[in-house]
Order: sequence, then structure tokens, then C-alpha cells
Amino acid sequence: MRFYQKEIRLQSRSRGFHLITQEIERNLDDLKNIKVGQLQVFIKHTSASLTINENADPTVRQDFESHINKMVPENAPYYIHTYEGPDDMPAHIKASLMGASVTIPVTNGRLNLGTWQGIYLCEHRNHGGARKVVLTLFGQ
Repeated sequence: MRFYQKEIRLQSRSRGFHLITQEIERNLDDLKNIKVGQLQVFIKHTSASLTINENADPTVRQDFESHINKMVPENAPYYIHTYEGPDDMPAHIKASLMGASVTIPVTNGRLNLGTWQGIYLCEHRNHGGARKVVLTLFGQ
């Protein structure tokens, strides 16, 4: 079994849900060496998250943003952790709800995602900046 690990910095994005599948694939030179395996993508931040969902219709990503903002509103009167602004505590809650990692099967040197699936960076801050992710690829 082979193991590869790499930390990359994603380009800075605005608040919202963004497809990063191609950015991940561009940084995985060793992907072609794996016939059967897995890729774990882990985000090293507490105010952004990762998920897998629809990769074709951008309105799905807009609906995700609208819905999660309804679920976890800004300026809730019970928030105490507000040092970095009204989007700070909601961003932490959203990141915990969505998750810090995704795992994708690898088959014959390619990510084995469904036809309409893509990896999302869920940016929960108004100005989150560049985000770091750790890519751990393993298999045979």
C-alpha cells in the first residue's frame, strides 16, 4: 500500500459554497499511481468546512448558503463568542455541522465521484482568506 500526504493552500474565496474538486485534483500528482484506494481531504480551520454535493447547477450552492444561514443566524442574542464579528460564532457552528473532512474512493487513478458530485469548500466567514487542506491519498 502506498501513502501520500500533501498540504495545500486553497485560493481565497468569498462566503458561500464553492466547488474545489479541480483544485484538489490539480494538486494530486500521485493520484495516477493508485488503482484502488481513498483520498481524505481535511480542512485545518474552524470556520470553514467541506462536503460533497451537486456539481452542475450553481443554484444548489446558493440554496445551501441560504438554508444554513436560516439554520444558524448571525447576531443571535445568546452568542458570547463575538470577538471577530457577527459571522464568527455562526461560522464555527456551521463548520461543525458540515464537517472538517470528506473521504472519496479512488479507482484507476481517478476520484470515483458520482456524475453530479463535487467537493465543496463551505466558506462560512465573510472574509475567511486562503484555507489550508491536508490531502491524504492511500491505496494500491
